[in-house]
This record gives sequence, structure tokens and C-alpha cells, in this order.
Amino acid sequence: MTDTLPDRLSADPSSPFYNEELLNRGVGIRFKGVEKDNILEYCVSEQWVKVTVGNTTKRDGTPMTMKLNGPVEAYVKEKTDEDK
Repeated sequence: MTDTLPDRLSADPSSPFYNEELLNRGVGIRFKGVEKDNILEYCVSEQWVKVTVGNTTKRDGTPMTMKLNGPVEAYVKEKTDEDK
């Protein structure tokens, strides 16, 4: 598999942009130059991310999210010996 990531990817299994194989490989996101680990969905071309809002959940149990605009960079994380 190549290291090319899609323009849009989601960690929500009910989303049409969900890709379990890519998520298992490890996807890193830099938003406005800062590494983020609470991203649920991103779109590089439209320059936005959806992040979780603390531990808050909706009535159906899904995490509460907030959409933020700014430069987004997605990359495949390098596996270290500890991750294998």
C-alpha cells in the first residue's frame, strides 16, 4: 500500500469516509502546524478538522465535536520498534 492518504478521512465507522485499514496503519494530523490526537475527521482540500470536545457526548453516546478551519496536513505515522 502506498503512503498517499485520501483528501478526507473519518474515524467514525458510520461515515462514508471511514477506512479501517488506513486508521490501523496510523494516521497523523498536523493542524495549524501542531500535532493533534483528538481529530475525528479531516479534509485537506477544504482545510478543516472535526475535533472532540472533552469527554462530552451526545444523547446517542457519540462524542460531541467541533469543526475548526485552518491548514491541515495528514501523514502516515512511522512505526517504531515499540509499536510493532
